[in-house]
Amino acid sequence: MLYTDPADRSGLICDVVVRRLQVNRDPRGILVETLRADWPDCYDTAGRAFGQSYYSATEPWVARDEDRWHVHQRQTDRFIVPLGDAVVALYDPREGSPTRGRLNLVRLGGSNGDQGQYLVLIPPRVLHGFVVVSATPALLLNYPTHLWDAADEGRISFSDADARLADGRPFAWDVIRDFERDAAASAPEIARAEG
Repeated sequence: MLYTDPADRSGLICDVVVRRLQVNRDPRGILVETLRADWPDCYDTAGRAFGQSYYSATEPWVARDEDRWHVHQRQTDRFIVPLGDAVVALYDPREGSPTRGRLNLVRLGGSNGDQGQYLVLIPPRVLHGFVVVSATPALLLNYPTHLWDAADEGRISFSDADARLADGRPFAWDVIRDFERDAAASAPEIARAEG
C-alpha cells in the first residue's frame, strides 16, 4: 500500500501524531470536534499551544508546492481536511531522529468516511506538503502553534531532500496523482465484480 496506515503508530515519523476525529452524525448533518485542550497529543499550553487558525481551498489535483517541501523550524502544524480529499506527505530529515529518512503519506478527507477522519500533527523540522486528490476542491484547516512568521518558514526542493517511496522511487506528487487516478479508474470494475 502506498499510504501510511494511521492506526499503525509504529510506521509514523517520530513526533508525528495522526488522531482519529469523532464524526457525530444525525439527520441534520454532522458535528466534528477538530481540536480540544484536553487532547495532550495535539495540544498543550507549553509546547503545542494555539497560535492561529486558517483554512485554504485548493483546486483538484493541485499541490501547493509542486517540487518543494514546506518546513518550519519552531512551528507545529495541525492539518484537517473536512471537504474534498488530500494526501499529506511528511518526510523526516532530522539529524538524530530515530525515523530519519522515513516518508509518511496520509490520506485525509471526506471519502475516508466517518471512521476515517483525522487530524495530522506535523512537528517542527519535518518536511511536509499536500496534494488534492478529489474531483472537487479540498478545504484544509490548520491550527499552527505560532503566528505566521516568514523567518520560520522554509522550502526545500524534493531533489535536495531525496525522499524515497518504499519501492525506491523518488517522491513526487505525480506518483500520488497516478495512484489515485488508477484507483478511481478501477473502482467501477471492482464494484461490478462485487455486485
